[in-house]
Amino acid sequence: MIGGDQAGYALKARLIDALQAWGHTVEHIGAERGEEVDFPDISQAACAALLAGRAERAILVCGTGIGASMAANKVPGIRAALCHDVHSAHQSVEHDNANVLCLGAQIVGEWLALDLVRTYLNARYDDREPYRRRLAKLAALEQTATRRSPTIT
Repeated sequence: MIGGDQAGYALKARLIDALQAWGHTVEHIGAERGEEVDFPDISQAACAALLAGRAERAILVCGTGIGASMAANKVPGIRAALCHDVHSAHQSVEHDNANVLCLGAQIVGEWLALDLVRTYLNARYDDREPYRRRLAKLAALEQTATRRSPTIT
C-alpha cells in the first residue's frame, strides 16, 4: 500500500515502479498527476487498508512526511515512522514494529527514498522483551487517548 498527496506524487510514482520491479504487488491511493488532495484523507485510507489486511505495511509520501506521519499516527493500531536515514528506516521496524513508513518528497531525493523503502521492507521486528514492553506501553497510551474526547484548539 502506498499513498501520497500532490507534493509526493512524483516520488510516489517512482516508488511504485521500483516496488513492482522488486516483485511487490502495489495498491496505491492519492493524487494522480498532481491533483490536489489532503494528506489526512490519504493517510486514513492507507491505514484503513493496512488494518483491513490488504497490505502488510504501508508507505506514505507527502512534501515533508510530517503531515502524513501525524495523520497516520492518529489511527489506532498504526505505528508510522518518518524516516530520513537508513538507520531509522530499519530500526523503526526492528525496535518499534513500524507498519507505516512516511517520506518527505521535498526532503529526501529519489535514490535515498529507494534505499529507505528497501531497508524498511527488508527489516524484521526483533521480538525481544524490551521491544515488546515498549510496544505494550505504546498500545496503552493509544487506549488512553481513544477513551478521551478530542479537543481541538
